[in-house]
Amino acid sequence: MSKPDQGERMHGTDDLHPRSKPAPHAAAAIARSLAGTDIPGWLDLPDPKGFRPKRKYRTIWISDIHLGTRGCNAAMLVDFLRSVECQTLYLVGDIVDGWRLKKGWYWPDAHNEVVRRILKMAHRGTRVVFIAGNHDEMLRDYAGMTFGGVELVLEATHVTADGRRLLVTHGDAFDGVVLYHKWLAFLGDKAYGLLLRLNIVFNAMRRRLHMPYWSLSAYMKKRVKNAVAFICSFEEAVAGEAIQRGYDGVVCGHIHSAEIREFNGITYYNDGDWVESCTALAEDMTGHIAIIDWLAETGGASGDHARGRAAAPSRADAETVA
Repeated sequence: MSKPDQGERMHGTDDLHPRSKPAPHAAAAIARSLAGTDIPGWLDLPDPKGFRPKRKYRTIWISDIHLGTRGCNAAMLVDFLRSVECQTLYLVGDIVDGWRLKKGWYWPDAHNEVVRRILKMAHRGTRVVFIAGNHDEMLRDYAGMTFGGVELVLEATHVTADGRRLLVTHGDAFDGVVLYHKWLAFLGDKAYGLLLRLNIVFNAMRRRLHMPYWSLSAYMKKRVKNAVAFICSFEEAVAGEAIQRGYDGVVCGHIHSAEIREFNGITYYNDGDWVESCTALAEDMTGHIAIIDWLAETGGASGDHARGRAAAPSRADAETVA
């Protein structure tokens, strides 16, 4: 295992992130699987031929995939990753949902495909940087190591093609509910989990009517006044930190709301999520960064829900994806 370059690639953030001890069995299993020396044969297998030419980007940011939950749109994400090439891929936290996996194991093959796709990109020359979030916080104790070609860090500094310095962080350190009142975050997760299970049933009905996937949970969240106020205060807090530390902008995830906004001379970027909105951020070769809305581009035709692969909801499956 090798450590990534120091300096602008990684900064320790013990003052921002409350470090917690990893779940021993989960963390050990992840470390063993990623640290294996044998290279699996599937890494060198050719990709299936697609009808679309791959889009080429300098950098892509994705976050809040929540592998291990039923709400994860894994097949849609695999479709997206197969459609793009990039020099650097940032995984901006909450890639694996350790909170949910502690309650019970859920890991269909579509979730394996996401992991395979990311490892293939790393194997073929893409620099992959994994910034641990609050749902995969068990990986934070391994920051500074490289697993399977994936650099694991607490945060990073990205320099765009036009010379701007961007702070890249998951964002949970700026969420007062997660940071100081974790029990409230878990309570909110249960309510959100119920909404996500309703979302699965709702979209099962839409499939029967030959209608594309549409996120009921995202629609409801955007129309709740308190949620809107929280998102605005979160964006201001993250942007304020970037200003204080002398950055030109900040890229984060955590709140499942893709956005590009200007705050007092710096740019706030949020890459959204792959549970509700299915969005990413992409930088072109000139340094311009834009939101990619994969759900809007495909009409929901490439995701788990649209392909009819969403599992039936269960009472025990209270999602924890916020």
